[in-house]
Amino acid sequence: MAEQKAIECWLADMDGVLVHEGRPVPGAAEFVRRLKELGRRFLVLTNNSIYTPRDLRARLLAGGLDIPEESIWTSALATAKFLANQKPGGSAFTIGEVGLTTALHAVGYILTDNDPDYVVLGETRTYSFSAITTAIRLVGGGARFIATNPDPIGPSPEGPLPACGAVAALITKATGVEPYFVGKPNPLMMRSALNQLEAHSESTAMIGDRMDTDVISGIEAGLTTVLVLTGVTQQHEIDRFPYRPSRVVDSVADLIDDL
Repeated sequence: MAEQKAIECWLADMDGVLVHEGRPVPGAAEFVRRLKELGRRFLVLTNNSIYTPRDLRARLLAGGLDIPEESIWTSALATAKFLANQKPGGSAFTIGEVGLTTALHAVGYILTDNDPDYVVLGETRTYSFSAITTAIRLVGGGARFIATNPDPIGPSPEGPLPACGAVAALITKATGVEPYFVGKPNPLMMRSALNQLEAHSESTAMIGDRMDTDVISGIEAGLTTVLVLTGVTQQHEIDRFPYRPSRVVDSVADLIDDL
């Protein structure tokens, strides 16, 4: 990182970086506290489109992480911003929860199943076969197909659940239409976060726990990338990838002195 420009802004993945299995990673609370004390611009990123930033703030605060609502950036917000730029004041049929519908309403979108401009697929705890069938018919009829993220499975207390990527594959199989995924590893997620912060890629770092989403999207967006070993990718797996992060650390606790 010494060879890079001084880091002025920080992007951090949420799961695996700041929290792990619902509990704060040791040092995460101090890392966030130092960011705020020093006035560093930062955003916490998540591919999860279920919750609004307000919901996520409350969940994180309950675990001891005091992250402002405006410092949380979800794939639902990135999707809404993308659609507002592509077709202002458009319409969409959505499969998802309040995080997605609230974000789309906030940018002036109408949610409808009557000849929508887009079908927007997000995360939900209970995918409806009826809603998926409607999505297939609308996409087959010409609606553009957007998905918040490509994650195939998500965690639950009972074990893995099918997630956005898996349901998107079902719709694609039925229609022959591939969705445009907005969330990581699409670097658009990083670019939208940079725009939100009014930050420059050369002076921004991305902290993630996955080589195949966080690190690759950070690299493609021109950011300094930091891999922490508190989540998915482990030390022995790094060399399997044809790209490398700028730095590897055990956890965000090792970055506190860099702030």
